[in-house]
Amino acid sequence: MSTRTTGSGVAASITASVLFAVIFLLAGLLPGWGAEEILGWRIVLTLAMLGVAFPFLATARAEWRALVTRVRRRPTLILLGALATMLVGVQLWLFLWAPLNDMAMAVSFGYFLMPLTMVLAGRVFFADRLSNLRKLAVAAAALGVAHEAFSAGGLQWPTLLVCLGYPIYFVLRRKIDFDNLAAFSAELLLMLPAAVFFILSGPHGLGADDGGMLSGAGIPEGTWGVAAIGVLGGVSMATYLLASKWLPLSLFGLLGYVEPVLLVVVSWILGETLGWAALLTYGPILLALLFLSLDGRRRDPKLLVRALENAP
Repeated sequence: MSTRTTGSGVAASITASVLFAVIFLLAGLLPGWGAEEILGWRIVLTLAMLGVAFPFLATARAEWRALVTRVRRRPTLILLGALATMLVGVQLWLFLWAPLNDMAMAVSFGYFLMPLTMVLAGRVFFADRLSNLRKLAVAAAALGVAHEAFSAGGLQWPTLLVCLGYPIYFVLRRKIDFDNLAAFSAELLLMLPAAVFFILSGPHGLGADDGGMLSGAGIPEGTWGVAAIGVLGGVSMATYLLASKWLPLSLFGLLGYVEPVLLVVVSWILGETLGWAALLTYGPILLALLFLSLDGRRRDPKLLVRALENAP
């Protein structure tokens, strides 16, 4: 993997993390809109945006042709693609549901754990070696998880869904070589019927009574926020999936720590709080991040520097 590719992957990962945090914030500021309805519009608008962009992307067109050819030669890939669609669809829904239901912090904690579960997934499915520092990182994270589970009577289901669900999704995509923008677009197409149903049956769908939720222009309040989520959703997922393709799984997991830090900030902005006891949860996890950072520097002290210098 070239330094140029790694640099592009680093830039894509950081950009995606910032955009995901913006989407998380916008979703939490849309009372009166259900998560399913917002998800429906996000899928439709993201597909529309990709439809406009694809004719100008030679690489994307080539990826589409290759995808269609592979599916024709091996029709069973449709079933695996449908499974990947279900996995990512649940994650997209949860990301919009959590900030509307006071579960933003639980989802943020799941994203804190996800890089560690990605490291473990790389070890199990791709035979990535675990250095001593990575083993220490896993052990430190385990202490934080154990404290959270003990103090809260167990990890909350949104946390588990994120930290276990996404690694399965990325492992599946990489195993079947579906880690590209064309495959993600195909997943969105498979979700389109559900998206249309969510829109039509949502609070602002057919026959809905907005009950004073209209703005002065007769447009439901929050419409522009929903539109922004749809557009930003397309850009963020595209850059995130490109990063997953361009980066080694371990480095991809390490950069994944940018997003949960931003999500915790958003959770605080939305009114959720962290007590002092949270230090016993997040402290070991931040220590795990330090171990992973030291491991990356030991393996190649100039890796991230060169990557950022060569990032577009």
